[in-house]
Amino acid sequence: MKIVIAENVSERAAEILAAADPSWEIVNLVGTKIPVAEAIGDADALLIRTVTRVTPELLAGAKRLRVVGRAGVGVDNVDLDAATRQGVVVMNTPGGNSVSVAEHTFAFLGAMVRHLFGANASMKQGLWEKKKLTGTELRGKALGIIGLGRVGTEVARLAHAYEMNTLAYDPYVSPRLAAERGVRLAGFGEVLGSSDFLTLHCSLTEETRGMIDARALALARRGVRVVNCARGEVVVEAALLAALESGHVAAAALDVFDPEPPGRSALVCHPHVIATPHIAGSTEEAQEVIGVAIAEQVRDYLQAGVPRNAVNLPALPPEEQRRIEPYLELGSKLGSFLAQIAGERVEEVRISYDGALAEANTYLVRNAVLAGVLRRALSERVNLINAGTLASERGIEVGEVRSVRRAAFSHTLGIALRTDAETASVLGMAGLRGGQWVLGIDDIDVEAPLRGTILFMRNRDVPGVIGKVGTLLGSRGINIANFALGRSPERGEAIGLVNVDHPISSADLAELRAIPAIRFATVVEIPETHSAAMA
Repeated sequence: MKIVIAENVSERAAEILAAADPSWEIVNLVGTKIPVAEAIGDADALLIRTVTRVTPELLAGAKRLRVVGRAGVGVDNVDLDAATRQGVVVMNTPGGNSVSVAEHTFAFLGAMVRHLFGANASMKQGLWEKKKLTGTELRGKALGIIGLGRVGTEVARLAHAYEMNTLAYDPYVSPRLAAERGVRLAGFGEVLGSSDFLTLHCSLTEETRGMIDARALALARRGVRVVNCARGEVVVEAALLAALESGHVAAAALDVFDPEPPGRSALVCHPHVIATPHIAGSTEEAQEVIGVAIAEQVRDYLQAGVPRNAVNLPALPPEEQRRIEPYLELGSKLGSFLAQIAGERVEEVRISYDGALAEANTYLVRNAVLAGVLRRALSERVNLINAGTLASERGIEVGEVRSVRRAAFSHTLGIALRTDAETASVLGMAGLRGGQWVLGIDDIDVEAPLRGTILFMRNRDVPGVIGKVGTLLGSRGINIANFALGRSPERGEAIGLVNVDHPISSADLAELRAIPAIRFATVVEIPETHSAAMA
């Protein structure tokens, strides 16, 4: 076994790998001029940080390579598709710098409430401005946390030591898990309006991009102080600058920007802004933790085939890939569909396998469903390998039910999603008319193709609804590709699935919701290729 260490990940990394098996050859390229491409020609594993680029060309020359270990979170320097095609597992080390980022957050909080930078500057000018620099305590103040993942949880732990009142917004963490962490979950608006300090620790996704905009800041309590150690793109910087200028936001402390580096921007230079150059996670301790972690992960994979924190899927044998692929795609799409029509704060996912699928090994299908449920919420790459772990970390319970004879159709897959407010369910089938189809929602039979843009509606079962919806969409130039209706006369309720060829704007959706008989309407987006195997 040959392991190549391409960058300085930690001195202990080489020691851990060497101690694992005396026959292993550890090649450390740090301080040498040996090209990585030359060294990994016969290597089984490669450890990197941020400089080494794992390209298709590099992989093509490493026929024995089984695993790439990235000491850090981001894997932008690794071609994941090429690695997957070659059967190479790519691992990262999420959470290794959680303590460092949380401590940086509290350094920001302390600096803001005690005017440390202003006091330091005035002292260097020979001034003694005691009254002008009177501060406030953190104790007893409300700390609003956006994102209760690893870093957010660590921030909450430190906040308890300061006797702060913590509340958080994270629609993908269950209330039970939040309570165990001593944090009260609340809606986005409540967190904004109730917090003396707002600290951002969410992943960057399409849902969180620009979430702290002018509207959100207007909901915030006047005099709020904002900390961003997450990603610069989460904040609309022009809106934050305007709020600082008006005094609605008292101060901001920023470690991340959009773009980076920001240069001498008006926001960075504002007198009520503290700025640092994306260093929240850059501590000696964090780098040591990350280096040790990746060495242990690579060791465990090479010795026992245990892929911890894998961000891609190893290649499957062609025959197995062909047999299971339709169900992986179905599970991923059904999970995504249900996550988009159900409420926030998922507490439980229950999966039912019917017909021949019930007799198969459904571990990968289970993770495909979870990947579909979680993918919209997380910036981390969610796939068949890590979906179960990510669900567990968020306190989501997962149950499975099998029945060979129960389903009216064979080879069907059912999912029920329980949130803190309701339970929603969907039944689907792979291979029906050459694709993936929805067969029923909330025990109401309805057949529709699971692809593209779908308008999902719940309405009272009264005449005229279909005509009004069709007329409205037609007047907006939105072509209807398929209109499926399901009815429950005993409930007096109907559901509609409308596949459309054009986007439905928020204004169009608002008009649809204004139709008196419609109780609920939302737009669901299903990517053309949403197979968990290609995540």
